[in-house]
Amino acid sequence: MEIQEITFYYLYEGTKQVEVSFRLTSDSEDEIRNDTINLQEAKEFGYDLIEESFDFFIDEDDIEEEDDEDFQSIDEEQLLSFLNEYYIVNPKKLPKAEVI
Repeated sequence: MEIQEITFYYLYEGTKQVEVSFRLTSDSEDEIRNDTINLQEAKEFGYDLIEESFDFFIDEDDIEEEDDEDFQSIDEEQLLSFLNEYYIVNPKKLPKAEVI
């Protein structure tokens, strides 16, 4: 069991959760798995999924109007590594594949 690809993820900053959709190597192209995981669980496994933003030199004229200026992003490689480890340790928490 290994995750082949992450097809979607979204960080819910208010609840400190990440919603993720992915495929295992054993899944077909028309199957997808969905789960929502607390960021605290990732920390317990030693993963810090939030990417640090060091945009010190951004010109304010270049910034378009954005409501999510403080939005934090996820390190996708860390997320993939965490999920692979998480589901190996917790196989009963692996979501069932859904046909899309």
